[in-house]
Amino acid sequence: MSLILVFLAFGLGGILKGATGAGAPIIAVPVMTIFFGAPFAVAVFAIPNLVTNIWQGWSFRRHALASPLTLHFAVAGALGAGIGSFMLAWLPTEALNLTVALSVLAYAGFRVLRPGWTLSLARAEALAAPVGILGGILQGAAGLSAPVSLSFLNALKLERVQFIFTISVFFFAMAVVQIPLLTGLGILTGERFVISCLALIPLMATMPLGSWLGRRISASTFDRVILGLLTVLALRLVWQAVAG
Repeated sequence: MSLILVFLAFGLGGILKGATGAGAPIIAVPVMTIFFGAPFAVAVFAIPNLVTNIWQGWSFRRHALASPLTLHFAVAGALGAGIGSFMLAWLPTEALNLTVALSVLAYAGFRVLRPGWTLSLARAEALAAPVGILGGILQGAAGLSAPVSLSFLNALKLERVQFIFTISVFFFAMAVVQIPLLTGLGILTGERFVISCLALIPLMATMPLGSWLGRRISASTFDRVILGLLTVLALRLVWQAVAG
């Protein structure tokens, strides 16, 4: 039953990634956190995160920005992921679950309240390091950098191919730091490593379905469905954290 729930979470994440090009953790991590806790969710997402972003980064390498933004963003994200990994090991379960819930609610709220927010490249270059560190901390501690990383890059209004390359390098850099730290801290155990590798199957299998849905459902409708689902998941996590 546990594996079925994990595969379901990654299947839903694959649909979102296939439809939008990013965001698989936004679905998979909260679902796993509800049933198994944040340390399990972060550990099990580690290998799919590394593998899929190596593949995407390499596939879109010709579309790198002619700017130091990607490098600064990725290096800062890796630093933040290291800090967040230690927080994951030391913070109580309720605090971690609440962090996941508030991160999801922040992302959903920002998407609703500021859909047209834009950021110039020059301004983004100045913000890349601090934003990267904050996103990395959230990724390390809760498995979700999206409230910071996706909102930041979406505001740049990059071309899809540039967006995918930039976010892939960011996630790859965090994973390179995160995986050995999670292993050393005893969070990424042998059993979780095996589950993490197996989770690649539903993630990769459902991405074509997400791509198909993305072409047939309007972006606004798809967005509302996803944001509604995220809100329900986040509220469930808040209830768990408060009720203990």
